[in-house]
Amino acid sequence: MAAIMNGVALHGGFIPYGGTFLTFSDYCRNALRMAALMKIGTIFVFTHDSIGLGEDGPTHQPIEHAATLRLIPNMDVWRPCDTEESIVAWTAAIERRDGPSSLLFSRQNLPFQARAAEAAANVRRGGYVLVEPGEPPRAVIIATGSEVPLAVEAQKLLAQAGMPVRVVSMPATTVFDRQDESYRERVLPRDLPGVAVEAGVPDFWRKYVGRSGVVIGIDRFGDSAPAGELFRHLGFTAERVVEAVNEAVRRRVERHRSTGAGTPN
Repeated sequence: MAAIMNGVALHGGFIPYGGTFLTFSDYCRNALRMAALMKIGTIFVFTHDSIGLGEDGPTHQPIEHAATLRLIPNMDVWRPCDTEESIVAWTAAIERRDGPSSLLFSRQNLPFQARAAEAAANVRRGGYVLVEPGEPPRAVIIATGSEVPLAVEAQKLLAQAGMPVRVVSMPATTVFDRQDESYRERVLPRDLPGVAVEAGVPDFWRKYVGRSGVVIGIDRFGDSAPAGELFRHLGFTAERVVEAVNEAVRRRVERHRSTGAGTPN
């Protein structure tokens, strides 16, 4: 299927797209790589993008797949959290003429995220500030797709406890990485401790949160269980995100003290 789509793109006259489960992107690997190498605008739609697909179990639950797609040169990878991000992702894929796009969608329903006009305009930049507290943030939570609602819920719990935290939605790391340095620094300031949340391999996110940050991810294969139960079983809860933020802030304070810089604000 993926190879045929590439052939249609090379022939011209059509913008081809096709879909399957994300875990089956393994079977498309050669065609995915060739689309990126040839810089053609094939659109690969992958659904059931996490352990959230439920009882089909670990054979159908992608763990490393989003990360490996992001590592293909010239492949844009979008993992939207709601309808608005999905529309932006689809538009970007249709408009792109110098390479393929992979769109990763959840099986489970996801709530719409209210966002300010500036945030809505910045979705197309691949990563943006979705939630900004009323006072200077002490940490930032980065999330994608079905984990964005989890990050927003954790932000609310932290606000109630007196900890102002920013939430960054990053539907397309590949697009975000192409933004100018000043924009990337505004979204993810170097001096803010970071926590990344994604239902996939954690190592990919170290480049955004660093060694002192915390990544909530999955470094094992999944299990057969309803989506909600499985997320809780593997530690994807707002309470765990809250704990991770507190840990990241604590590490930053200790690091400053150890270097004689005092306690950060």
